Amino acid sequence: MNANRIKFHHAPNSRSGSTLMLLEELGAQYDMHVMDLTQGEQRRPEYLKINPMGKVPAIEHLDGLVTERPAIFTYLADLYPEADLAPGLRDPLRGPYLRWLAFYGSCFEPAVMDRFMKHEPAPVSTCPYGDFDTVMDTIEAQLTPGPWLFGERFTAADILWASALDWTMKFGIVPRRDVFEQYVARLMVRPAIVRAVTQDAALARAQTLAAA
Repeated sequence: MNANRIKFHHAPNSRSGSTLMLLEELGAQYDMHVMDLTQGEQRRPEYLKINPMGKVPAIEHLDGLVTERPAIFTYLADLYPEADLAPGLRDPLRGPYLRWLAFYGSCFEPAVMDRFMKHEPAPVSTCPYGDFDTVMDTIEAQLTPGPWLFGERFTAADILWASALDWTMKFGIVPRRDVFEQYVARLMVRPAIVRAVTQDAALARAQTLAAA
């Protein structure tokens, strides 16, 4: 494998679908290692050597490993500046952009997982995300001006957020607010996103057929 190419560890029908979307939007050169979650391939020793958490996505590039989607999105979008999906260091949007990538992992994910697992959240004063409704209201307020997270500026953060809202609304974890649904709909018609979704669906079908 060319060391300059990205090795992308992926499983269809999982959170790593958003990384596939980003790679397609960036026009990145990548090689995909596909795993079947239903067969527990992400928990096998060979993959645990790559990511001991046994989670996807993960990427390898230039002998470095990147896991955790906010980090992956930051890395990839900066790696392809010509795609203009990440505000530069001197761009006034750089700070807000990083804030919203971090907010996804530090507030949104814990909030939706507590809700999904029916865990009693910690008191607001000690809960890392405050409370579920405030997280949802904060996202809605940011998205309301539209069409994207930062108005007219489309960034990698929009791929992360719209795909996450789509996934969690389908599972009934996040409420189907109009602002969320319109935001997701705008993402899903982008040509690169359509390519990624089509590719992911084909991978899922192939795994289903192989297991039959």
